[in-house]
Amino acid sequence: MKNILIISASPRKNGNSDILCDRFAAGAAESGHKVEKIFLSSKNIGYCRGCGVCNSVHKCVQKDDMAEILEKMIASDVIVMATPVYFYTMDGQMKTFIDRTVPRYTEIKDKDFYFIVTAADTEKSNMKRTIESLRGFTEDCLPGSKEAGIIYGVGAWKAGEIKNTSAYNEAYQMGMNV
Repeated sequence: MKNILIISASPRKNGNSDILCDRFAAGAAESGHKVEKIFLSSKNIGYCRGCGVCNSVHKCVQKDDMAEILEKMIASDVIVMATPVYFYTMDGQMKTFIDRTVPRYTEIKDKDFYFIVTAADTEKSNMKRTIESLRGFTEDCLPGSKEAGIIYGVGAWKAGEIKNTSAYNEAYQMGMNV
């Protein structure tokens, strides 16, 4: 049994990337894994202030929900990062979240990472900047991280349209095969 943490950066509950998170979670749970999903839009996470205090004390001066999320990331075996793609990159919630890992990012090590990206665009190639940004964070900053899979949810604009794409079943199968 693996401890799986899903980070949903969708600004819409039941938005397309959030739906794929739930499908991944359902598959993983059916395979006997422990799954928790964090919906970032419902959390209080301030922007990084760049003050640098965390570099020496490994704790952020801001008193918000990020410290608890970092604990969960460190305790997990698998982390799923899901974001809609806006103007060829991750949304603001995901970027703010990544920036706020600085106090303890070196402790987020030896994890398998899955990426879920969704967009109205129908070309996977137009999501490469988003994937490269996520890889930059995981591969270059987190010791021993491994990319375990990517789900490209293309051709979905309105909430729920993702259910009519192949990504809907891919997310479930990927969760089953963690």
